Amino acid sequence: MNRILASGLGALMIAGVLPADLGAQTISFGSPMVAGHSMVPPDTSGIPLGAPLVAPKLPATFSPMAQTGKRAFDAKCASCHGENAGGINGTAPPLIHFIYEPNHHPLISFLSAVQKGVPAHHWHFGDMEPVPGVPPGIVKSIEAYIREVQRENGIPRS
Repeated sequence: MNRILASGLGALMIAGVLPADLGAQTISFGSPMVAGHSMVPPDTSGIPLGAPLVAPKLPATFSPMAQTGKRAFDAKCASCHGENAGGINGTAPPLIHFIYEPNHHPLISFLSAVQKGVPAHHWHFGDMEPVPGVPPGIVKSIEAYIREVQRENGIPRS
């Protein structure tokens, strides 16, 4: 988090090419994090409800742990967080976003979210409910998958 604040990034844009019927979408993710664990939520009003928020680039290959994580993500997380963690407008945020970088949301954050749920605090999508039936080892593999996709998309920024 300090690296983001110190670098003075300003607004961050993530552009994604969506299916042809939706056209290309770009959303602004507002200001970087500030003291107090907050950010300005992005304006998603120009994106249809139910549409992906971003279309992450994928690495050419995944590590074995991330391959396991992708399967688990697809089974337990994608219905809310979208294909390849790109988010679903009106449902859940993209995890391929600077707010979920390792320095701000380490593995313990993912574990807590899955086990206990999370009150809405960065986005306007409502609270996340706990996700039953996902043991800590599987959450770790899901995090490995998310981190590999994040790195392919320049998160964290160096």
